[in-house]
Amino acid sequence: MNHDPSTAAVTREREPTETNVRALVEAFYRRVDDDPLLGPIFARELTGRWDEHLAKMTTFWSSLVLGSKQYRGNVQEAHRPLEGIEPRHFARWLSLFLNTVEARYEPAAAVQFMEPALRIAQSLQLSKFGWDYRIPAEQEALLAALKRQRTGDEPEPRFPERPAAEPFPAKFVGKPVDER
Repeated sequence: MNHDPSTAAVTREREPTETNVRALVEAFYRRVDDDPLLGPIFARELTGRWDEHLAKMTTFWSSLVLGSKQYRGNVQEAHRPLEGIEPRHFARWLSLFLNTVEARYEPAAAVQFMEPALRIAQSLQLSKFGWDYRIPAEQEALLAALKRQRTGDEPEPRFPERPAAEPFPAKFVGKPVDER
């Protein structure tokens, strides 16, 4: 994947467009590629296919957020063959994604990405770890706050307080790798 060395400040968008969705996807996956936890997994799965993946993810998010309905695929099936995925990987993915969205979009626009991201993550977590898997309370609380904001019960989402650069607040549920 090609890394953009520029660190220019990004203006927060008021609404998603095809252009800024593409920019979001590219910025997010640069962060994923650079991440010490997620980078090796994505590198293993996407070597030689980054451009294809970025195009597919742009289509996916455009379909969800802009209603373009161009995405043709099965999210569950696409993630089923991934080996070595643990709860901490979901927490880190959510942290990177939500922080990237929050930095690039005004709150009302950010919700359009965050709510589906949390719902998809929840579905993938339950599929991967079993129906008795407990979704982290912080993840459920954020989803509820986003829903309240979307329905007008709350003017802006109240994100859980966290120190600067702190990842998405999530307790890792399940057994540590060394106890399996």
